[in-house]
Amino acid sequence: MATKKAVITCALTGVLTDPEQHHVPVTPEQMAKEARRARDAGASIVHVHFRDQEPGNGRMPSWDPKVASDICDAIRAEVPDILLNLSTGVMGDDISAPVACLEAVKPEMAALNAGSLNYLKLRSNNEWAWSPLLFDNQVSKIEAFAQVMKANGIVPECECFDTGILRSVTMFAKRGMVPNPPHVSLVMGVESGMPNKPQWLPLLLEEMLPGTHWQVIGIGRQEVWSLHRRCAELGGDLRTGLEDTFYLPDGTKASSNGQLIEAMAKIAVESGRVVATPDEARQILGLRAR
Repeated sequence: MATKKAVITCALTGVLTDPEQHHVPVTPEQMAKEARRARDAGASIVHVHFRDQEPGNGRMPSWDPKVASDICDAIRAEVPDILLNLSTGVMGDDISAPVACLEAVKPEMAALNAGSLNYLKLRSNNEWAWSPLLFDNQVSKIEAFAQVMKANGIVPECECFDTGILRSVTMFAKRGMVPNPPHVSLVMGVESGMPNKPQWLPLLLEEMLPGTHWQVIGIGRQEVWSLHRRCAELGGDLRTGLEDTFYLPDGTKASSNGQLIEAMAKIAVESGRVVATPDEARQILGLRAR
């Protein structure tokens, strides 16, 4: 039987990480250079968030379509074959800003947050790390995003923070809201969502439709790497990057996305997988050709 190739995604920068404290890229030039490092290390896809470009504001997100276009144009110029996967996560009913970015960039894929989550975290003294937040993704909002993606030839990647959200994706696919089989990201490690436990993965696979394209998004420190290894062994696709973790498998802090992708590619090979090229990823995931 042929070895199943592993598609590797690099999550370049994330939402609120402070670039003064961590090596996250912000400007179009920085994003393009990190995309190049990721591509050279084995990534076929980059997952992209946008940051405010005003000096000193790089910690804050931006939904300015011009910022989105400038960043994605720079990535495409630096790494012409890489696939783009855009974030769409916003709180509230108004999705006009992320929609404007999707329409401006027209990436091959985009994240589709597939259900709501009480976004919580405790400090060591059991005080809230931040005021409890509801990341609200009601069905009408999910459907509106899915319709925009379909109209623009964008494949939705359904982000699932808990088991109920994963099971809901099956219903969305059966209703024709998202492709069938769907694309699923298991978001694990958020304190109020699914934990970083490799032993959960076989059970979660049982809740997926046949043929589902799936990967793990492991949020945390070096403990995420055992989760990624199990994902690779079970045939899932792989994702890491400075959005998800700052730490390499040995516990040292990564200085670039390229180091994280090198570690992920090594895990893929050690698990008996072959790392897919961008063109192979397009075929495997059913994405539009260049």
